[in-house]
Amino acid sequence: MKRISILGSTGSIGTQALDIIKHNGEELQVAALSCAKRLEPLREQIREFSPAAVCVAREEDARELQKEFPGVEVHHGMEGLVAIASMEDCDMVLNSLLGMQGLEPTLAAAKAGKDIAFANKETLVAGGELVMKTVRENGVALLPVDSEHSAIFQSLQGNEGNEIRRILLTASGGPFRGYSREQLEQVTLEQALKHPNWSMGAKITIDSATMMNKGLEVIEAKWLFDVPLDKIQIVVHPQSVLHSAVEYADGSVIGQMGNPDMRVPIAYAFSYPKRLAMTGTMQPLDLFSYPGGLTFERADQEVFRTIHLAYEASRQGGTYPVCLNAANEVLVAAFLQKQIRFIQIGDLLEEVLSSHQPLHDLSLEAILETDRRVREETRKHI
Repeated sequence: MKRISILGSTGSIGTQALDIIKHNGEELQVAALSCAKRLEPLREQIREFSPAAVCVAREEDARELQKEFPGVEVHHGMEGLVAIASMEDCDMVLNSLLGMQGLEPTLAAAKAGKDIAFANKETLVAGGELVMKTVRENGVALLPVDSEHSAIFQSLQGNEGNEIRRILLTASGGPFRGYSREQLEQVTLEQALKHPNWSMGAKITIDSATMMNKGLEVIEAKWLFDVPLDKIQIVVHPQSVLHSAVEYADGSVIGQMGNPDMRVPIAYAFSYPKRLAMTGTMQPLDLFSYPGGLTFERADQEVFRTIHLAYEASRQGGTYPVCLNAANEVLVAAFLQKQIRFIQIGDLLEEVLSSHQPLHDLSLEAILETDRRVREETRKHI
């Protein structure tokens, strides 16, 4: 029985993870759950899955839940997230938190010897060097949950020691594939929130529309798979059937295919190296349902400048990736509140990066202070 703490249990990844646990109760069990402020869904999850502990953002909500569920250990805030990520009665932590708040719980889980199912790319973007060092020192597994990185991970199995020529990181292209910069000037919030293939939270949906999501995934792949940036190529694949692939030195390309359903990579992270039977919970891939075939294109980095900015931030190193992530989070939030236009996300991001004074001491304190300072500076550009 594997006991799993789910950080971000009321979000898209968290709810799908719970669906997997529900259908595999003989092998998987909930250890702990967390959410920010969505108390009603959390209450329902507590009743159904009986976790030993939960965490919420606010102290007043924690007090309320403690009265309702006296048999459950209730935590709050960052200290609470760290507590349930490192609790003794837990074998694995699913980190599906949004943004930089996932960094400290990830480090805590690794230091406590917990394997980590990882769906919080911003943590590796900002703190990749520190996180990977902590993971190695504590001998824990960091198993990717993003569909693309899970596909790469799966494509590497059985090929230890073989030279990688390229990682082919696929992208749907988002809702504005083929647009010019002039067309992006007219994009509305409602249009940007309509992803053609995936059902995701608002922030990641906007990141997909700007293609920043793919830029962040390039940096994540660099750290996860220890591959130089020039060996990671973005491939636009509108059908989202091939989730990513690896090309080896002999020219062989091995990839992972499937329907666009996040339950597959979540389940693989939970059960690795085994595979859980998913029959009855999702539709099998039907290749005959794509009569127009599967197509592949180059990413347009002239229109979607965020991809170029991500590559460049990673090349520069130090706190540049921290700056990239922090500024992007602030700008996406501003767009969701209709304070800026869609195209300004990339334009203002470039302004913030161009004025950044980097640090190269990547301690946890330096990362968190840079993140705080960049967010404050970015708000001045809005």
